[in-house]
Amino acid sequence: MHSADLALLDAFAAVARHRSFRRAARERGVSASTLSESMKRLEHQLGVRLLNRTTRSVTLTEPGRRLYERLNPMLDELGEALDEVNSFRDSPGGLLRLNVPGPVARLVLAPMLAEFLAAYPDLTLEVHLEERLVDVIEAGFDAGARYGESLAQDMIAVPLGPPQRYGVYASPSYLERHGVPSTPHDLLAHRCILLRFAGGAVRPWEFEKDGRTLMIEPRGPFISNNSDMMIRATIDGVGIGMNFSEFAAPAVARGELVSLLEDWCPPFEGPFLYYPSRRHMPVALRVFLDFVRARNARSGNAVSV
Repeated sequence: MHSADLALLDAFAAVARHRSFRRAARERGVSASTLSESMKRLEHQLGVRLLNRTTRSVTLTEPGRRLYERLNPMLDELGEALDEVNSFRDSPGGLLRLNVPGPVARLVLAPMLAEFLAAYPDLTLEVHLEERLVDVIEAGFDAGARYGESLAQDMIAVPLGPPQRYGVYASPSYLERHGVPSTPHDLLAHRCILLRFAGGAVRPWEFEKDGRTLMIEPRGPFISNNSDMMIRATIDGVGIGMNFSEFAAPAVARGELVSLLEDWCPPFEGPFLYYPSRRHMPVALRVFLDFVRARNARSGNAVSV
């Protein structure tokens, strides 16, 4: 057996999977320079070059490709074996990495963190906020959270939280100056505060009433990808904003915002936790799913896992 240790081989598999020192280093929680030095040490131990490095890319040499093809299934099997042993502990440990958009992190995950981590004190939860759609497995995450329309068909998806609602809001001062819209079409004559998706598109405003769906594309003086700035601009009378009702609720309670067109803004399905279909589930992910199922059952939001 070669003298290369398991940690170096695992690090090599991360670089090979991502084809990037930077992304592999982020997954492993080390610097890219540290990871690069580790790969040089591994190549020295094995006596062959495994990686071709340029300033812009990392590719596998033929020996590197063959090693990765043989090594990756073995590392998966080893991880499964360790997870099985871990499941027999009184308090399972390990690292659970989740990739979620900001609203899901703030509105759904944040309220459950303390309870979950108290129940599993030996487990580490890492939550990475990301609005754009990513391949969570390729990026080194155990699972992700998205809304139903964004889920890949080859993923297992389970409800993560209760239904949510988008609402339309304006400040009393704005309504005094510009009037109160009575239908979604009226918004086309108003100054509106808009959300730009991570992919670059500006979010259209979708409404539903009596089984009828209506989509409009309002215009306005302010566009952002940050909910806090959008709420602040709405409070300050810049325009009419559409946002999660949970984000707007404190300002509504203080009288700083008025909720509009409520009969056109019904609740919608909450976010889903999604993960790949595979024979063995990491124990950290399994206990998190069990926790979510129990929490939702207590609140009346059934979750099938």
